[in-house]
Amino acid sequence: MEAGVHNYSIVFPFEEQFVERRFQKYMLERWTDSFIYSSVYVILVFGIQHVMKRRSRFDLRPFLALWSGVLAIFSIVGAVRTLPELISSIQKHSLQYSVCVPTYFKGVTSFWACMFTVSKVYELGDTIFIVLRKQSLIFLHWYHHITVLIYVWYSYTDHTAPGRWFMVMNYIVHSFMYTYYALRALQFKLPKSINILITTLQLIQMIIGVLINVWIYQIKGRGELCQQSDENLKYSSIMYFTYFVLFAQFFYSTYIAKDSPKQKGQ
Repeated sequence: MEAGVHNYSIVFPFEEQFVERRFQKYMLERWTDSFIYSSVYVILVFGIQHVMKRRSRFDLRPFLALWSGVLAIFSIVGAVRTLPELISSIQKHSLQYSVCVPTYFKGVTSFWACMFTVSKVYELGDTIFIVLRKQSLIFLHWYHHITVLIYVWYSYTDHTAPGRWFMVMNYIVHSFMYTYYALRALQFKLPKSINILITTLQLIQMIIGVLINVWIYQIKGRGELCQQSDENLKYSSIMYFTYFVLFAQFFYSTYIAKDSPKQKGQ
C-alpha cells in the first residue's frame, strides 16, 4: 500500500489490503449509476409519502436508532482516520497543498475516501424513515442527499483535491448529527442547544466549502496547479452556495424567527 502524507502508527488489515486503483476503475465506469440511485430514491420517497397520506404513521424508533447508530459510529471512525492526514498535509506542506494535491487517495485515507463515496448511497435511507414516520420532508433534505451523492461519485473519478476537506468536514459533522439522531430515537431528552450546535456546524461546513471554492478560483486564476477541473469547480461552487443559502434559511426560520418576540405573540 502506498504511503500517504500522514504516517499512521496503526494500520488495519482492511485499510492495508484496499486497492484504490480497482475502486477508481469501477467509479470511472459506473459513476453515472449515481443518477440511477437518485432517480429510484425520488420515486420511492415521494411514492411512499403519497401512500402514507392514507395510512397511520410507523414508529420505527428501534430501527431508526440502529440505522443512525451505525452511521454515527461509521462517521466517528471516518473522522478519526482522515483528520490526521488533513492536519499533516497542512503541517508538512501548506494549506494550499491540502486543497490542491490529492495525496489522500494513498494509504489509509484512500480506504476511507472509498467508504465515504459509497456511504452516500446508504445515507439515502434516512429519508425513508422520515416518510414512513410521516415527518416533515423539506426540500433541503432530499436536495442535499441527491446532489451530494452525484457530486461525490463524479468527483471521485478525477481524484479531486479539495475533496480531502469536504470528506473530513462531512465525517466530523455527521459524527455529531447521527449520534444526535440515534439518541433522539432512543428517546433521550436533549436540550435545544444541541440542535442549534449541529445546524451551526452544518452551516460552518458550507461556508468553508464556499471559501475553498473561491480560493481555488484565485489559485487557478494565477496559473498555479490545483487538482480540480474547471467543470468540477463550477459544480462544487453552485452546490456549496445553494447549501449555504438553504441551511442559512433553515437556521433562521427554525431558531431565530420562531423565537422572536413577534412570533411568540402570534
